[in-house]
Amino acid sequence: QVQLVESGGGLVQPGGSLRLPCAASGGSFIIYEMGWFRQVPGKAREFVAAIVWSGGSTHYADSVKGRFTISRDNAKNTVYLQMNSLKTEDTADYYCAAGYSYIKYGAVNYWGQGTQVTVSS
Repeated sequence: QVQLVESGGGLVQPGGSLRLPCAASGGSFIIYEMGWFRQVPGKAREFVAAIVWSGGSTHYADSVKGRFTISRDNAKNTVYLQMNSLKTEDTADYYCAAGYSYIKYGAVNYWGQGTQVTVSS
């Protein structure tokens, strides 16, 4: 059983930056891909970014390309989402996700508890 713990959410002004870490434990070596989804009330959870754990290939939603960067620290079993040039429409609950296949296509086996990001002046 893999556990995912997010942190780093908070309130930031438009144009600002935040970094969200997600630490994996409990058998994370079996994971193929990790990443992030986000959700606002009344809407479906949407894919944000993902990284292949072993090879490092990355995938991004079109809405965050050029602004968000996903990276990993294998020694710490941690994935990071660096969010720059934040917009009010980035406000959401952000969830760390991990899967045995491509999480971008819904193959999520594990979820974190979520961390709130609010972009507002």
